[in-house]
Amino acid sequence: MASLPNSQCMETANSPNENTKPTINVACVRKYIESMPKNLKSKAVETVKFTKKIGEDDPRRIVHSVKVGLALTLVSSLYFFRPLYAGFGQAGMWAILTVVLVFEFTVGGTLSKSLNRGCATLLAGALGIGAEYLANFCGDKGEPIVLGLMVFILATSATFTRFFPDVKRRYDYGVLIFIITFTLVAVSGFRVSEILALAHQRLSTILIGGATCILISIFVCPVWAGQDLHYLIAANIEKIALFLEGFGGEFMSFPENEDEKSITIDSDKSFLVAYKSVLNSKTTEETLANLAWWEPCHGQFRFRHPWRLYLKTGALATECAHHIKIIHKYVTSEFIKKIQEPCRIISTESSQALKQLSSSIKNMTFPLPETETHIRTCNAAANDLKIILEKPHLPDQDHSQETIQLLFLASVLIDIVKSVENISVSVNELSQKAGFRQQNPKAEKQQQQQLLHRGIVQPVNNFDISEDSFVVIDIDVHKLAGGQETLAQAMEREKLETRS
Repeated sequence: MASLPNSQCMETANSPNENTKPTINVACVRKYIESMPKNLKSKAVETVKFTKKIGEDDPRRIVHSVKVGLALTLVSSLYFFRPLYAGFGQAGMWAILTVVLVFEFTVGGTLSKSLNRGCATLLAGALGIGAEYLANFCGDKGEPIVLGLMVFILATSATFTRFFPDVKRRYDYGVLIFIITFTLVAVSGFRVSEILALAHQRLSTILIGGATCILISIFVCPVWAGQDLHYLIAANIEKIALFLEGFGGEFMSFPENEDEKSITIDSDKSFLVAYKSVLNSKTTEETLANLAWWEPCHGQFRFRHPWRLYLKTGALATECAHHIKIIHKYVTSEFIKKIQEPCRIISTESSQALKQLSSSIKNMTFPLPETETHIRTCNAAANDLKIILEKPHLPDQDHSQETIQLLFLASVLIDIVKSVENISVSVNELSQKAGFRQQNPKAEKQQQQQLLHRGIVQPVNNFDISEDSFVVIDIDVHKLAGGQETLAQAMEREKLETRS
């Protein structure tokens, strides 16, 4: 009988005997039984909502499930159709097992397992057949000894290679299949006379199952691990930028009419919560990079794409996320106004630089020149902050703890500037190695000229000047700041054009 959830349903008789068994309250049992349909309905509704949420979070999961069902249906034809069953027999079951074991969510995962399984099965099958024929020369008594010795040597050696980092990262599944296949072929060959035909059937069905998975994974709504890694790194950098942008906003909101004020960053704000996922993304990045290594050329991702540089950039982003992990705590100090401006500049300029780097990775273009400008501004603000911190301060004993927190915050912000600079260098290296698109300077200059000249200046007769007669010259100062022409030169040129 199932235990009842409510402890009040169990009653114990008032008796001096300690061995008296508890009795069940009948009314409570009845109430529990009557509530069972309602509880089952609520659990069913929760399950439906949870299932719907999983599908809405990533609709590719639904497509992947359909793809696996399609692959299993196709390889099951080895059993359904008599001509195919006559050719493969019971070995057709290996095709079904292959689909179940090797079909992964991404193309890289499917290719990795399929190629590992196919190559390991071919190599292990050939060695198993060779071991069987070699053992036959040793007679009936020596055959099991030779087979046992060869199984021991190969299984031991193959298992030891699984500890190699490169083998563990890319070929661990293949080594495992090699051990299993060689052992099965060698042992079964001792009792089965047609070992060559058996090995041929199993290898054929495994190749059929693996080829079916590869074709469906690539040509039916493919999910590329490299593309996921690409957007993951860009998203992680953007999350850090959002935090720094919000943190800089907190400094800008510091009131000027108060001598002491605690700057408290609300932990419920979205910009604070977003960066926390970056701290735990290292394992996902490494897995996606290993799977992307197996994938063929697709889209803008060329053959031998520098996936390792994505891991380098991701590691730097994770390091920056660890720096900002501790600056969301509130800081109270009477000296906060002395470092308010450099801290605000560091936060906002670092945010702008990281946003541009994230956009550069996402769009596969070289970083904008303005990125280096933001980083130089951050370095200048960091130097100003160092100068302020080097000045001697003699705080009261009551404010010593607050001063320590302030110094700690300043040192963390300086480390963040170094991390942002390292991320910029890594993204520039990635842009060169991955062949990102270079922005067209001519098109950008033409766009600036179009923004500068938004109309034709008509000459005005001095004798016909009225109150409604005026000349408007619309000049985009922000665009001029990034070009070679200064504001004074532009205004002078506009005057000359007006006179002509």
